[in-house]
Amino acid sequence: DKSTLYTVVTKLTSEEGLTALESGCYVSGLYLEGAAWDTAGCTLRAQDPKVLVVELPIMQVIPIEASKLKLHNTFRTPVYVTQARRNAMGVGLVFEADLATTEHSSHWVLQGVSLCLNIDT
Repeated sequence: DKSTLYTVVTKLTSEEGLTALESGCYVSGLYLEGAAWDTAGCTLRAQDPKVLVVELPIMQVIPIEASKLKLHNTFRTPVYVTQARRNAMGVGLVFEADLATTEHSSHWVLQGVSLCLNIDT
């Protein structure tokens, strides 16, 4: 397959101010687990104490040719349907999102960072 998805987290938390995209879409309602999001720097950061899950700002998903995509300082974050990371059938991975980071990706892997569509409240 020659195409892939590239993601960018915007600074917007509501639909106000969004412009129509030529290709791709906006996704809202994603929850970040295992890390926090620095809205000023638009990067992953360490979790605040006793805060396990935070809502991510609106994310832009853009289809792109895989050979044209060169990523630096990003962590390929799995996006799951639920916090259990799988359902009874053993599936649950939706796609992988690119989140900006200043840390090495192994740091976030050891923290168990992921994005979820639904959270257990």
